[in-house]
Amino acid sequence: MNTGKSWALYIVLRIVFFAVPFAVLLLINWPWWLALIISTLIALALSVIFLSKQRSEASTSIYEWRNRDRTADDIAEDAIADDAIADAAIPDGQAREEGDESTELSR
Repeated sequence: MNTGKSWALYIVLRIVFFAVPFAVLLLINWPWWLALIISTLIALALSVIFLSKQRSEASTSIYEWRNRDRTADDIAEDAIADDAIADAAIPDGQAREEGDESTELSR
């Protein structure tokens, strides 16, 4: 199945999983807000149970779309940026690996 069809099927099934219980609950005169909450929970449960294949295909297509034009240079730059973010997240009182000079200069 191609990506477009799998996305369309996934979206339609998610809508159906919500809309059918919502309509049924409204038809039996439940308050709209309670029908909304119950229908959302039902749709979530049905999606987890029955749509794992479609969810997997959707996430794979997102990953492939996101990384389709990446070069080795892009990957290296992202790794450096991730390391910089990780270094910035270290609390001030902790020593960094490889001896950070800025800590010694502040003493």
